[in-house]
Amino acid sequence: MSESRVLQDAPLIVFELDAGCTVVAWNRHAELFFGTDSAAAVGRDLDEVVPLTRGSWRALVDDAGPKPKVWEVRQGEATRALEAWVQVVPGAADRPARTIVYGHDVTARVEAEARAALEGTMLTAIKENLEVSLWATDERGTFLFMDGKSMRSIGMRSEHFVGQNIFEMYRATGNSDIVAAAIAGEPQFTKAVELHGNFYDTWYIPVAGAANGVRLVGVTIDVSEATRAENELRGKVELIERQQEVIRVLATPIIEVWDGVLTMPIVGLIDTARTAEIMDSLLQAVTQTRARYAILDLTGVEVVDTGTASHLIKMIHAIRLLGAEGILTGIHPSIAQTVVALGVDLSHVAVFAKLRDALKHCLRAARAATRPASAG
Repeated sequence: MSESRVLQDAPLIVFELDAGCTVVAWNRHAELFFGTDSAAAVGRDLDEVVPLTRGSWRALVDDAGPKPKVWEVRQGEATRALEAWVQVVPGAADRPARTIVYGHDVTARVEAEARAALEGTMLTAIKENLEVSLWATDERGTFLFMDGKSMRSIGMRSEHFVGQNIFEMYRATGNSDIVAAAIAGEPQFTKAVELHGNFYDTWYIPVAGAANGVRLVGVTIDVSEATRAENELRGKVELIERQQEVIRVLATPIIEVWDGVLTMPIVGLIDTARTAEIMDSLLQAVTQTRARYAILDLTGVEVVDTGTASHLIKMIHAIRLLGAEGILTGIHPSIAQTVVALGVDLSHVAVFAKLRDALKHCLRAARAATRPASAG
């Protein structure tokens, strides 16, 4: 079989150049890879037939040897990669020296390497600049990798825990079931877990079929500052709520001034929401103490809106349904005008100018209620 036939049938991309880098042979694999048939390639300078993204094919001949080199070839808007070996054949009496190039398509490999390098650069930037640690374990939970700025922030070196077991190290945190579930294939997340004096959010990411033995990848972020701020804010909110409850109690105290007689002095501005709270507190107190009389002292209230006045009247009726008598005292002229404007009938409600008068009314009513029993 002739040498020309061997080159055509070779399972590689093969082309031959003369001393001036002119194409003298071009096999079928070269036609497929470069998209140029043999007739269009032979007799032309290789740099014209197949432009490179950078450099010149003549450097290929200068670097001739057994070590391959990757060349990036332009094909329209696309770029493809050729890994090539060069064989220089010395000239003879009947044939000049020539260069034979053997290569294969490594475009996919070069793209994968570039993508891996980009991902590596991104991960390095993340773990070196953010308060994060990246780690990985095998199927038994043994650390294969651990690195990140958040480790160094607490005085640990890179790879500090490599070779140790996550189940043994963090058994006290109570996360063993979570880690086991993640290794088994279920993604997990833990929020603000306290470790080494700081708080961390951690994502547990299962990995299946990795050739390097990785079964679980973890991303741990230091959220100490945010967690402490959140805890501080929550404490302040709880304190404010407790203070507001105390203020509500102080603003509408319920006093048992006599057996079976309650009084609630109301001070300040009252609206519909506050009136609803007053009603709830007063009705509960009437029920718990079994009071017969409940006095609403409005001396400290100068203005109420129409809705609030209506609620006050409803409160009197609600007290009556519990078997007690509701009494109003200390009504200001403006409140009286509002009640009149509503057209509310107060003919069945005991109303007094002063708290003292209301107390006298209750005592007289109580004595009157007990007098028949004493006489018997």
